[in-house]
Amino acid sequence: MLEGNRVSRISVRGFAVASATAVTTVGAVVGVASGDPQSSSDNNFEAAAADTTLLAEIPAGQHAQVATASLAQQADVQAAAVDEAAKKSAEEAARIQAASDAKAKKEAADKKAADEKAAKEKAEKAEKEAKERKEQGEVASRSASRDASSFAPQTSYTVAEVKAIARQIVPAGQFQCFSTIVNHESTWNYKAVNPSSGAYGLVQSNPGSKMASVAADWRTNPATQIQWGLNYMNERYGSPCEAWDFWQDNRWY
Repeated sequence: MLEGNRVSRISVRGFAVASATAVTTVGAVVGVASGDPQSSSDNNFEAAAADTTLLAEIPAGQHAQVATASLAQQADVQAAAVDEAAKKSAEEAARIQAASDAKAKKEAADKKAADEKAAKEKAEKAEKEAKERKEQGEVASRSASRDASSFAPQTSYTVAEVKAIARQIVPAGQFQCFSTIVNHESTWNYKAVNPSSGAYGLVQSNPGSKMASVAADWRTNPATQIQWGLNYMNERYGSPCEAWDFWQDNRWY
């Protein structure tokens, strides 16, 4: 059995080095066994000398262990620093991305709000204009100088004669719209018939018998047809111009 093992901690260049010095007491064991007091005295001397062990006396293998431990410690510190830097970098990247996402979201919300506001303003403007046109149409309709009953019936009419009658029945501010619709519907032919639907006359009443609400001569009297067409446009759309707006969007009225 070995006795007298001691460990002394020596600080060398800032490193805490654990130095274990084993004092082999083979001679002491032999001396004790032979009853030699000198061997025991020598053993005590060696044990006392162990307290003054220097780094230079540490075996070469232990020097390598100290260097390895130092490098491992430095590597751990560097790894920790790298991890911390990576963590901070990731956090900063996440912060930047979050800020970018928030900005994009706000811009999208602002654009949506602006689009909705513009659409609302456009709808309100269109509604206001439609109301104004309707009011103008009603006023113009009331200001018409003549109605269908004031025209003496004829056996036939030229296009020019039919247009002249229309100008006297339809208000001046609405005549162009009225004329454009009639031109698309019948090209001013008061006897025009749609072979598919049976619609009849200048304004293509469907069925043509609806025009009897103005007069019974609706088949042959363009004045009756014009009066009925004007009434229809005013009642359904507000005016011939509003009827024309609808016609452009739908190709019928």
